[in-house]
Amino acid sequence: MNYLFRTLLLLSLLTAGLLPEAVAQRGGGNRQERLSQLENARVAYITQRVALTPEQAQKFWPLYNEFTAKRRDLNQRLRQLRPSQTDALSEQQLRDNFSQSFKLRQQDIELEKDYFDKFQRVISVRQVAALFLAERQFTREVLKRVADRQGRGPAGGTDD
Repeated sequence: MNYLFRTLLLLSLLTAGLLPEAVAQRGGGNRQERLSQLENARVAYITQRVALTPEQAQKFWPLYNEFTAKRRDLNQRLRQLRPSQTDALSEQQLRDNFSQSFKLRQQDIELEKDYFDKFQRVISVRQVAALFLAERQFTREVLKRVADRQGRGPAGGTDD
């Protein structure tokens, strides 16, 4: 999920045409405005791919935003458990980190299952499937565009 969040963020930057500015102004400029534009691009992409009606969108987006905030929190907590240097940790600390990591990943799965059910109350199961597919496509697109801009050619990879 952490990977998904990063790629969603990158694709949003690309969609909004802001990636070069974001990289060039890292730490500077109006960060809040760029993040707002990113969010708008992500919303537009998913709305179009899932074919949300205005009525569905009104109910769906608060639910989806709640889901992504919870997922983001889990991913942040998971990142904190991944030390850059493992040599400084005892074997017991490493075991504890792995155990906590597994618990957080299980919570992520439970969160996704819970929101799958909640999404179905607002949109059709076919639209829920389109949502998860759109997230993956969004990820692939951002990776491809980043690779193209860096002169590496199309990003390789596999379909999910």
